Amino acid sequence: MSGARGSAGAGGASAASAVITPEKAKAYWGETSSHMMVVLAIWVFFSFFVHLFAPSLNAIHMLGFPLGYWFASQGSILVFIAAIWYYASKQNQIDEKFDVAED
Repeated sequence: MSGARGSAGAGGASAASAVITPEKAKAYWGETSSHMMVVLAIWVFFSFFVHLFAPSLNAIHMLGFPLGYWFASQGSILVFIAAIWYYASKQNQIDEKFDVAED
């Protein structure tokens, strides 16, 4: 069975794709970390600050529930799902830009 792996090695990546220069790694991490900070800022805003405004919307009711409840709970979940999708798609673009994308 040891000969069945070929030249890819245990990691599955070829030697050419495994080489990344320190400059390229620094640029990749810079772009990845700034992207991560943007998504974290969106998460913090919708996790904490949006909920501060929910009580002022509670005078309006929708389907028997206060509108602040709908915005704070249901709206935040939808934003979190959209943020996850955005993060994954943007990170894939960054990975492809720096030639470290998965197959």
